[in-house]
Amino acid sequence: MYVSREELTRAANDQGFVLVGFARLRPLADREDFYRQWLAGGGNASMTYLAREPDRRFDPRRLDPRYKSVVSLGYPYAARATPEVDWRAEMRGRIAAYALGRDYHEVVKTRARRVGDVLRQLGSITRTYVDTGPVFEREWASQSRVGWFGKNTMILNRDHGSYFFLAEIFTDAEFEAAVEPYRDHCGSCRRCLDLCPTGALADGYVMRSDLCFSYQTIENRGAIPRDLRSKLGNWIFGCDICNDVCPWNDGRATDESAEDQLPRLPELLALSEEEFGLRFTVSAVKRAKRRGLLRNVAVALGNTGNPDAVAPLARSIEAESEPLIRSHAAWALGQLGGIAARRALERALRDRDTAVRREAQAALEAN
Repeated sequence: MYVSREELTRAANDQGFVLVGFARLRPLADREDFYRQWLAGGGNASMTYLAREPDRRFDPRRLDPRYKSVVSLGYPYAARATPEVDWRAEMRGRIAAYALGRDYHEVVKTRARRVGDVLRQLGSITRTYVDTGPVFEREWASQSRVGWFGKNTMILNRDHGSYFFLAEIFTDAEFEAAVEPYRDHCGSCRRCLDLCPTGALADGYVMRSDLCFSYQTIENRGAIPRDLRSKLGNWIFGCDICNDVCPWNDGRATDESAEDQLPRLPELLALSEEEFGLRFTVSAVKRAKRRGLLRNVAVALGNTGNPDAVAPLARSIEAESEPLIRSHAAWALGQLGGIAARRALERALRDRDTAVRREAQAALEAN
């Protein structure tokens, strides 16, 4: 079935997509060995879903043998300048730019499906993905000439940097592949590798998920490793560092910082389950769930070094029902020190949860 690339591109542009690419489907055999080795080395950390049905990732036609092509789309989002605030004094956390506003999954998928409507109206079948399902999004974006695979493991584009979401439309419509791949423009630059605080990025386009701030603040459902907590600074959901330092993103950041980018940590730590739901119901932040976000908030308060953080952390240990949050609050009090923090930690030694008592004991011994 023939469908005009120009017509589909216009439809995508009308929906706000700034990048549109096309590729013929084929087995991604060149990625299979890399991916299996990455899994075998524990690169996916606790994200077991990444190891399920790997064969479907290598060839989308296993999802439906009728698929012949993929349309890759890039939807921009606003970069944010590094906030010029004293986050320690003001006790403010930081949320990654992509998570500000409405949840991108719903926004981008709705718009991508409207693009797919053009194909369906002509009798084609389609399936749309936005950061969901067993799909190699970046690989197909590269195949579609949307951009190149950067050393920060993101797709980069000379005109849009890395500040865009990816969407894919798999279809039985036939499109010719890009004539040649998008040339790699990272060159000898190593900023993202060298400036990652935990060394999560390695040569060879490798991401160590267990060392990544985004993994720890979102995907990790348990305790954050102690040796990483102080490195998190005030990041409480995601991370923009490897975006911020990339030369291809220079000059893209807006001058203003949104209030929801820099929420007040004591206010977040006091959120009830109902209040969390009301505040983040349409936000990507809800993925971390209340227990995950407030765990991160407790760590960030410990990293402020601000004695005013002791009171909200002490209240959390006394009133919070979630042991994961209480245990990280105990760690944070140990970072802050002082008489009030010590008293709160001594009370935490009687906590009903073993992990909380262990954190309190370790914090007392360190001071």
